[in-house]
Amino acid sequence: MFTGIVEELGEVVKASEAFLAVRGPIVTSDAALGDSISVNGVCLTVVSVEGDVFTADVMEETYRRSVIGKLEPGDRVNLERAATLTTRLGGHLVQGHVDGVAEIVKRTPAAEWEEVTFRLPEGLAKYVVEKGSITIDGTSLTVAHIEGDEFTVGLIPTTLEATTLGRKQVGDQVHIETDVVAKHVEKLLQSAGSLS
Repeated sequence: MFTGIVEELGEVVKASEAFLAVRGPIVTSDAALGDSISVNGVCLTVVSVEGDVFTADVMEETYRRSVIGKLEPGDRVNLERAATLTTRLGGHLVQGHVDGVAEIVKRTPAAEWEEVTFRLPEGLAKYVVEKGSITIDGTSLTVAHIEGDEFTVGLIPTTLEATTLGRKQVGDQVHIETDVVAKHVEKLLQSAGSLS
């Protein structure tokens, strides 16, 4: 479980069909075998740590649901260690289980922030609500507006500087994780409907 508060921008050191090696001095400072680290919102399990580089195995399912397989050495990634019982919950409850890949369709700079609009993959818009939480590349954000399959968030200077979202361009793809509570409510309502 994560909070969606990115701890640092890491750098991909090596990528293959089966594993990913990432440099991140903060997240590796106390990382151990079996720990979970969010890489652009994808929960990966640490299999080794050498200095400030950790390696994680990557399954076919992860490649199918995400764009982790497109990462190359030198790419920057958002990193966050798993939450603990004493962690401040500055964002929201994030599982690190990507629901799909969205595309940036518009960036609108303003004096103090920037609005960014994304197009959701089919079937995810029903889980996104205005003023609700959403995770984009592992970053906990608030939905400012949603219309159809497109939603907009506002990015403050800190988010623009401290995450990959400040570097992404129109047409780039990002990982989306919707609020897990909405998915549970939907399943409960479906089950209740089948009982009547």
